[in-house]
Amino acid sequence: MIFKIVSLFLVVIGVLAMFGKMHWLGGKRLSQAKCRGCGRYRIGRGPCSCGKGSA
Repeated sequence: MIFKIVSLFLVVIGVLAMFGKMHWLGGKRLSQAKCRGCGRYRIGRGPCSCGKGSA
């Protein structure tokens, strides 16, 4: 019984991991939120604090 529960849990975690790797679920939006100069994620709409990348 415990083996069934553990195996079902691992299958569910594996399916969630596959969905997390898909880039059509917001990956493009996250890649656009990075600074072009330093590569850090920007929070908000203002410029990056490094001053190199404006968008």
